[in-house]
Amino acid sequence: MPQLVTPEIESLAPYEAGKPIEEVARELGLTDIIKLASNENPLGPSPRAMEAVRQALTDGHRYPDAAAYVLRERLAAFHDVPASEILHGNGSNEILELLIRTFTTRADHVVFADPAFVVYRLAALAHGVPFTAVPVKDWTHDLPAMAQAVRPNTKLLFIANPNNPTGTHVGEAALSELLKAVPPEVIVVLDEAYIQYVEAPDYVDALRLRGLRERLITTRTFSKIYGLASLRVGYAIGPAPLIDYMNRVRAPFNVGSLGQAAAVAALDDTEHVAEAVRVNRAERARLLAELPRSGLQVVPSQTNFVFAVVPGEGAEPGRELFHALLRLGVIIRPMASRFVRITVGTPRENDRLLAAVAQCSRALQPLGAR
Repeated sequence: MPQLVTPEIESLAPYEAGKPIEEVARELGLTDIIKLASNENPLGPSPRAMEAVRQALTDGHRYPDAAAYVLRERLAAFHDVPASEILHGNGSNEILELLIRTFTTRADHVVFADPAFVVYRLAALAHGVPFTAVPVKDWTHDLPAMAQAVRPNTKLLFIANPNNPTGTHVGEAALSELLKAVPPEVIVVLDEAYIQYVEAPDYVDALRLRGLRERLITTRTFSKIYGLASLRVGYAIGPAPLIDYMNRVRAPFNVGSLGQAAAVAALDDTEHVAEAVRVNRAERARLLAELPRSGLQVVPSQTNFVFAVVPGEGAEPGRELFHALLRLGVIIRPMASRFVRITVGTPRENDRLLAAVAQCSRALQPLGAR
């Protein structure tokens, strides 16, 4: 029989999302579960956003505004850019995939870091686009190596700043140098999903660097600091001609009316954002200080999660810790081999997490060796 899909799609594994609370309840019969796996805002959405959703429900029988006019105008004012330079997406995930679909073919080439946000790799593989995954250095994007990985046929270069899953960032000097070094025909994409959580003094908002090159696109999301992960709202800011091309490929009605209304309201609730930043900053510092006491090696983070190395001699000590915590009703995110990613929760959730990790710590050294 003829092959049903391309070899690239045949080789793909489905995206592994954070395990849902409901699934753990069904599988293990637990009722008291906390989820610290998907980098969600533990404070939830803004009350203003929730009220906007309730009001928008009355028009639930109508299709959403396909152009997201109100949302794009509000974002344009928020960032002081023309609305023609903003593209709305079904989360920033859709934006990232749209970049691959719009600007690359099998004859082109893409560059990103490894590890970095998995969607870069998934989108390139799904569309059969060759790529170079440049290993991180000290858990951070190796920007000089990424610049060297650019080929004559490179179309896109992705930088997650701060990076997911490592939580690290690149500073203004290094980033500026890369933007000037990469050939002007390459589209550089700065994925800033976690920008609101950053406190590093050398970090720079990519929008301040637009003067360094024309082909620069910034992506943002409402899923993290704004607490709207289930409503799927993201956006890109870039040169109007590039945004126009992506808009031609974008699916119609890609952001629902509830998401549009919630996002507009969430932008106005600066108090909710400030409180989320305050809680995250304090609790992130606590996790970075206390997790090593249970044997985990943590990586300094500028996000709302902590990336950690789990001790053990087996092949998958990180996944073994994940399963051990799961039995205690604590969901974290297992990564490859000996790594885990832990979302910063509320003080109560983090108390529960730290106690559970301490309970497992006596078994951490032999994890994978039993």
